[in-house]
Amino acid sequence: MTARMLVAFATKRGSTREVAEAVATRLREHGAEVDVVPAADADEVDGYDAVVLGGSLYMGRWHPDARRFLRRHRGELAERPLAVFALGPLTTAAKDLEGSRRQLEHALGRFRDLEPRTTAVFGGVVHPEQLRFPFSHMPASDARDWDAIRAWADEVAGLASRTPAPA
Repeated sequence: MTARMLVAFATKRGSTREVAEAVATRLREHGAEVDVVPAADADEVDGYDAVVLGGSLYMGRWHPDARRFLRRHRGELAERPLAVFALGPLTTAAKDLEGSRRQLEHALGRFRDLEPRTTAVFGGVVHPEQLRFPFSHMPASDARDWDAIRAWADEVAGLASRTPAPA
């Protein structure tokens, strides 16, 4: 049976959407049927064997659409495998990744009844031309590690196959 997976994402400038699409592509390579949608537009999670939720971290907070997605679908998400990722730090230095991981854990701590099977934090992107002063003076950067993103997606691919679909 083909696993059906939802990849929902919350993004301001599009870099989290790009990661969500890369995760979905990898899941499809593993044979899953995958829908990719903005978290704000995800009306249902019923019918999916597993859910992946990604959101960007800004100023120490996880994107509000990601938090609202968890709140809105809390009951259904408790019944199926959930994987969560965040984009945030400007570098992949261990200290920066750890700081962003704490921010993600803080956001997920508000949903103690939900236990993601796996979480990941990936480097973020800065496009100064899209930002307001003073952030518009930051250097451009892209700290996403595409090998790490693909490896995490490989891990996520096993979630739906290990757990039967909810009734």
